[in-house]
Amino acid sequence: MDVLEAISERRSIRKFKKKPVEDELLNRIIESGIWAPSAGNIQSWEVIVVKDSETKSKLAFAAYMRDFIAEAPVVMVSCANEHRSSAIYGARGMDLYCIQDAACAAQNMLLAIHALGLGACWIGAFDEETVRNILEIHEGVRPVALIPLGYPNEKPYPPIRRGVEDVIHYKKF
Repeated sequence: MDVLEAISERRSIRKFKKKPVEDELLNRIIESGIWAPSAGNIQSWEVIVVKDSETKSKLAFAAYMRDFIAEAPVVMVSCANEHRSSAIYGARGMDLYCIQDAACAAQNMLLAIHALGLGACWIGAFDEETVRNILEIHEGVRPVALIPLGYPNEKPYPPIRRGVEDVIHYKKF
């Protein structure tokens, strides 16, 4: 799939078929995240893969009752590794660069998910401490996004987007 096509055609999927996602596909998706841009090539992100029904239900609760999270065959949790980034970049690495790294990796994975015929949704609204406790995430690693994924059971219409003229600004000196 052409990358520009993947970017414009990817949609947030919240309904999934009850079909497991093959580990080979999950590995290809995560490898796509590995190739994301990263501050200083430190790659200060990690991903937790959740397939267990009970854990997915707890994550749905932590994400303010978004039940579709529990119904997805897989939930990936993109995490920022503050220690890895701050070791080189100090406070800015801990507060910003590791989050950017995790977000870039997550976006690559979302595009790979779409290109592989799967669907997913970025979830940023969740109680961070609850997710940390559910997944036993150690100090210095922050969950940034929950990404429920699977074979789509819906085809959402394209959302309305702002035009280029609305987002571009040129500085004249």
